[in-house]
Amino acid sequence: MPDPTSRYADTPIATIDVPDGAGGRRTVRYLLRRFPPPAAASPTLAEHLITDGDRLDLLSARYLGDPTQYWRICDANLVIHPDELTAADRVGQVLRIPVPQV
Repeated sequence: MPDPTSRYADTPIATIDVPDGAGGRRTVRYLLRRFPPPAAASPTLAEHLITDGDRLDLLSARYLGDPTQYWRICDANLVIHPDELTAADRVGQVLRIPVPQV
């Protein structure tokens, strides 16, 4: 079960029976695919100008009050991999910070 504050908290869990290698079967639980919400789904709290050395966990702590909520910033900017948001080629671009969710 995903952590309640995880981006996967509301993702449905599915099961599949697979061979266990000893002639029997075992049930494997897995998360179904998660589709990020549309970027416009959450209102913007702030816009942050990306500078050299920015870290997404620190930005999340600063704006959202929790460094583990970095994935909300990823969703708001339509990015899957967090490092893309603060990469060197993004310096000078604006990062959208969503309103914190309760």
